[in-house]
Amino acid sequence: MDLSISEPPRLLNRELGILSFNERVLAQAEDETVPLLERLRYLTIVSNNLDEFFEIRVAELMEFARLGRGDGLQSLEAISVRARRLVARQYALLNTQILPAMAAHGIVALHSAGWSEAQRQWAERIFETEIEPLLTPIALDPAHPFPRILNKSLNFIVELHGHDAFGRRAGVAIVQAPRALPRVLRVPADVSQAPYGVMLLTSIVEGFVDRLFPGLTVRSVHQFRVTRNSDLFVDDEEITDLRAALQGELLQRHYGDCVRLEVSAGISEALTARLLREFDLEPQNCYVVDGVVNLVRLQQIIDLVERPDLKFPPFEPALPAPLRDKDLFVAIRKHDILVHHPYESFMPVMEFLVSAARDPLVVAIKQTVYRTGADSALMQALIDAARAGKEVTVVVELMARFDEETNINWAAKLEQAGAHVVYGVVGHKTHAKMAMVLRRETGKDGPVLRRYVHLGTGNYHPRTARLYEDFGLFTANEELCADVHEVFRRLTGLGQRGTLHQIMQAPFSLHEMLLSSIRREAAHAKAGKKAYLAAKLNALLEPTVIEALYEASCAGVKIDLIVRGVCALRPGVIGMSENIRVRSIIGRFLEHSRVFYFFNGGKKDVWLSSADWMDRNLFRRVEIAFPVRDRKLKERVIDEAIDVHLRDNANTWIMDGEGHYQRKRTRSKRFVSQQVLIARVSGES
Repeated sequence: MDLSISEPPRLLNRELGILSFNERVLAQAEDETVPLLERLRYLTIVSNNLDEFFEIRVAELMEFARLGRGDGLQSLEAISVRARRLVARQYALLNTQILPAMAAHGIVALHSAGWSEAQRQWAERIFETEIEPLLTPIALDPAHPFPRILNKSLNFIVELHGHDAFGRRAGVAIVQAPRALPRVLRVPADVSQAPYGVMLLTSIVEGFVDRLFPGLTVRSVHQFRVTRNSDLFVDDEEITDLRAALQGELLQRHYGDCVRLEVSAGISEALTARLLREFDLEPQNCYVVDGVVNLVRLQQIIDLVERPDLKFPPFEPALPAPLRDKDLFVAIRKHDILVHHPYESFMPVMEFLVSAARDPLVVAIKQTVYRTGADSALMQALIDAARAGKEVTVVVELMARFDEETNINWAAKLEQAGAHVVYGVVGHKTHAKMAMVLRRETGKDGPVLRRYVHLGTGNYHPRTARLYEDFGLFTANEELCADVHEVFRRLTGLGQRGTLHQIMQAPFSLHEMLLSSIRREAAHAKAGKKAYLAAKLNALLEPTVIEALYEASCAGVKIDLIVRGVCALRPGVIGMSENIRVRSIIGRFLEHSRVFYFFNGGKKDVWLSSADWMDRNLFRRVEIAFPVRDRKLKERVIDEAIDVHLRDNANTWIMDGEGHYQRKRTRSKRFVSQQVLIARVSGES
């Protein structure tokens, strides 16, 4: 029996898995049962994901190909085929379905070719007063070399005819759109003749680009955008100051090696070839698109349009019952409290830290920060606590991709306020989600220091907590709190690792716990006992875990895996994985929590974690998995993280033995797991 991960190679498997996930997200945009503006949102999410995919994943493969390492060229060809098909689907959907449907609802994107006289006059005024003063047309000639183009910036290549004031023959010019310019402009209803009329910046620039070149004839104007390698390189062995090293790298992120060129349809082969030469790219790196080159910007339309009937129904996250009208610390001391975002409010997490900053009994706060946002009340609470004289220790992960600058800024503000700021362990990203508050309280025998802890599967980010599904646990359990204290000690100090009693930590014990738990289920199955395990993950790639799951399946263990994104395991293969089912849930909220459930002879071991089952999470990051010990809370996690999703027949995708997904459809009543959970907290069921 071959238990190895089947072809394609693991690296390509990961990249194609990312594209597969985005294909499933795009299917949500194609689903006519989804509200119209939410379909547009899904479309823009795919574009945003693709940007990051090219900036990081494709950039990595291109570097491998340049160095002659591995199968870089073969992988790039396979990715190109799949990515082009995905992009073609995006623009076909936008042009043939979403934009016409929006127009039917009075949301009209006004293009220059169809402007009325009133619309042209309005656009002309906007161009002359707000746009043209910020534009700098650059002619391409020996005195004007090709300008430096920022990563993912909007640009226009203009083909000209004639001679200028100096007698120079016109050829080609570049117009760069400053990022200060809005990409979508709301048009007054009396001008647009529609309830919601918008003009894209691209239409206005293209409509009046001739004003930038007086006396010359504009033969053509086309948008283009280049995507660059945005990964940051920091030599772990050479750096002496991680923050300073990162700040230097961030300055260069906008000008990394080019990996993708996007151009608008209709551009000539000659102009395309010119751009490819300038960016040192091959034809297969060029994507010709039938519309704006950056669909992400269309998200602004959603924000401009006040049509609740075209969006998901609003709902108010519930406050967990144990916290209603009760002192937070008293409630936590009484028993563990589970919160499930976004169905339940993130406010208790914010209150945990905000109240700690104000509470005179609190003497110290410790927290990890991975992603928290540029405007974070949580971070401000830590700053306020430090200014109030409390001992504040923050482990800031400076290498959180695309949040490096934000985290550097918070680190500086925290240090200025007097907080202790550390950056974890060089070479191991700190991805664990932990916050600990120490209060000096009155005990039976006098003053006592009592610890309160919050552990989570998601980031301390109030905005994404309304969009990402995650679990959090408040506890005052002494063993759990002692474990969190020990993990913080490992992150901030030096020395040998001490014993953890409840928590499993990567890169030390988490991987072994997973393997031993899987193998224990296999042993139970071989002994004729009931054996079952389920996991909810964002990704599954780690080979030894996959092999252990195959072996458990062969032993008779029933296995349910809910894997939102990349999964290298192949389910349902006779003689290898016929007892394994893999599904992906793509819905209104991003399924983000990591939950591990092992039946364990009826003991029902339930773990919540910050870690996916990937090499990087288990061996190259600081991650934690923490147990849910309370019986009722265990059953709740099993129900809300596993069972409810196994019943979903609307937003579920089932993987077959070849790694392909089919959407689960049924003629019976639709069961949408996320809607069911919303209804529960709203008191509708």
